Amino acid sequence: MVISIIILVVILAVLWFVVTYNQLIKWKNLMNEGWSGIDVQLKRRHDLIPNLVETVKGYSRHEKQLFEEVARLRNQCSKAATVKEYSNAESALTHGIQSLFAVAEAYPDLKANQNFLVLHKNLVEIEDEIQMARRYYNGTVRNFNILAESFPSLLVAKAMGFTKADFFEIETVAEREAPGVNLD
Repeated sequence: MVISIIILVVILAVLWFVVTYNQLIKWKNLMNEGWSGIDVQLKRRHDLIPNLVETVKGYSRHEKQLFEEVARLRNQCSKAATVKEYSNAESALTHGIQSLFAVAEAYPDLKANQNFLVLHKNLVEIEDEIQMARRYYNGTVRNFNILAESFPSLLVAKAMGFTKADFFEIETVAEREAPGVNLD
């Protein structure tokens, strides 16, 4: 009787370990899938940036430093190796793109240029896709981290080498500032 109980406990422990391990693998694969979605959208964005820069450059020759900075930031993004590095590089690139659009505001002919309008529309669509992919990825990271850091599943996570994953955050000053309200 005692041996049967011990065997049953061992079987249940092994079964729990396998189920928990499979859950960690599931969320890790969903995270990888989510990151792939972000990566695709970032590549689309990076491919669009040279056309945007060239279009703005045609109207504003004296903004050379800004164009060089956007090109440098784009290259920096392609060299990022970790999610944290990607987050920081993409935040800087987002700020550079916003600066390009600020320059465009000073040129009414540019704002009316069909090529610029198409590029702007495409960039807005890509930014929306990046936001959706980022939300999906961050949701899978959240679920994976909960599983990897909660007791008792953290025992399996630590034993099998699973570590906490980083969220993908593109932060800009505008995202962190509270919107101003004018009631006058």
